[in-house]
Amino acid sequence: MTIQTNNPLHALTLEMVLVTLVDHFGWQELGKRINIRCFTSEPSVKSSLKFLRKTPWARQKVEELYLSHSHNE
Repeated sequence: MTIQTNNPLHALTLEMVLVTLVDHFGWQELGKRINIRCFTSEPSVKSSLKFLRKTPWARQKVEELYLSHSHNE
């Protein structure tokens, strides 16, 4: 097992990251910050996770927003 000391997302699931962002910003603001349909059209955690797991560029944007949000608090 490799320990990822330089990875700030280590031990966080994508679901934890997404739920944190939704709790902080809400779906509407999240959809403005990252313009993808799963955030703007009938959003849900389940459908968003399905999309983000299949779409690396979108997942990267979510992770970057989470990291910038967590550094500002």
